Amino acid sequence: MSDTIAAIATGAQVSAIGIVRVSGPDSVPLAARLFTPMRGASMDAQPEHALVYGRLCDREGRLLDLCLCTVSRGPNSYTGEDTAEFQCHGSPVLLRTLLEELFALGARQAGPGEFTRRAFLNGRLGLSEAEAVADLIDAETAEAARNAAGQLSGAVSRRVAGVYDLLADISAHYHAVLDYPDEDIEDFRLAAYAGELDAAIANLRALLGSFSRGRLLKSGIPTVLVGRPNAGKSSLLNALLGYERAIVTAVPGTTRDTIEEKVNLGGLCLRLTDTAGIRETGDEVERLGVERSRSAMADAQLVLCVVDASAAVTEEDLALIAESERAPKALLVWSKRDLAASAPRVESALQQVSVSCVTGEGLAQLEEEIRRLFPLPAVPAGEILTNARQAEAVGRALEALEAARGAMREGQTPDIVLTEAEGAMAAIGELTGRSVREDVTDRIFRRFCVGK
Repeated sequence: MSDTIAAIATGAQVSAIGIVRVSGPDSVPLAARLFTPMRGASMDAQPEHALVYGRLCDREGRLLDLCLCTVSRGPNSYTGEDTAEFQCHGSPVLLRTLLEELFALGARQAGPGEFTRRAFLNGRLGLSEAEAVADLIDAETAEAARNAAGQLSGAVSRRVAGVYDLLADISAHYHAVLDYPDEDIEDFRLAAYAGELDAAIANLRALLGSFSRGRLLKSGIPTVLVGRPNAGKSSLLNALLGYERAIVTAVPGTTRDTIEEKVNLGGLCLRLTDTAGIRETGDEVERLGVERSRSAMADAQLVLCVVDASAAVTEEDLALIAESERAPKALLVWSKRDLAASAPRVESALQQVSVSCVTGEGLAQLEEEIRRLFPLPAVPAGEILTNARQAEAVGRALEALEAARGAMREGQTPDIVLTEAEGAMAAIGELTGRSVREDVTDRIFRRFCVGK
């Protein structure tokens, strides 16, 4: 990391403000070369973290912009090394010109996630915090953003730090007694650590248990709308999205294929799939659509079974309701409430909601019922695992700890227990980045965008 990198941090689109970041040993001299403060000393003599107003010029002294610049010096910067940041007007041409000037003066183009990778390698961020940067950028709901922000502040690392330190203390005590038998060291007794190991196991179990909800928080809840043709599925999709995404006509069978969209509903991200109406048909295209509907239904975490409240309930409706009851989560949604003479009802284990996509009646209740089905775990922000790699590491640590506790109960020798405990430490180290392979970090930072 002896070179200096630069990148546009705000994308290539036109915007009010555009930011170019620079990190590495030549960052501050490059800022001083291209940026002249309107008053005060040059940038290489400016205090850290101060926003300075001045003239941005190219190498030949031609004015590019009147903008802001700030410098930070390592290790007190985001990356842990000298950095500079230009906050310009958001012209893509201007930003690209500035970047080319920096390249001509010796900087090189930063790779995806290279700024955050340097922050990790320089000890400014743990690995779970570095991953949270990308999660925060990609967050699609306020809850997902809050959880990512909590992880960025180190919530996951703090949660497992106590477990790691406990295991380190046990290992250190054991090896001290083994290596220095003549020293006045308290005898090593595994039983003395039994209660603390039980607490550590409970801690990791709770953390790992949050992953099933965290995965949905991060990626969205796979949700499918099912029902007979013309039941009102596409109208409900449009009502939830707030615009006409699907074609709606009085002709049954309009939707022949699945339509997928995301919607933020009550703080939850739903990956909505509108499906072809499910019925027996001789039409080959419609039959393929029905097959895709059933496939989407099998993969969904939430099924919204839509039945026309203004028409008589059919055997096909009842069969779909029964099939929906076998889904992980499901609601029975009576559509066309505004056309129904009375409130419909059938015997079902599903919670039933009546809505009108024309007037909007019942949509708030539907939202509330969906939120009730997917409550957030009662844990502090940032302590919901949303990352499969992290969950796998916690799972391995938990498995090793349970094996250590089992060996202890069976009266196994301390070295067997310690072998499992050290395996748990290694897994936690992979979670936080204390001990992680280079290929793993490569995969992690490859998903970042350039400039982050």
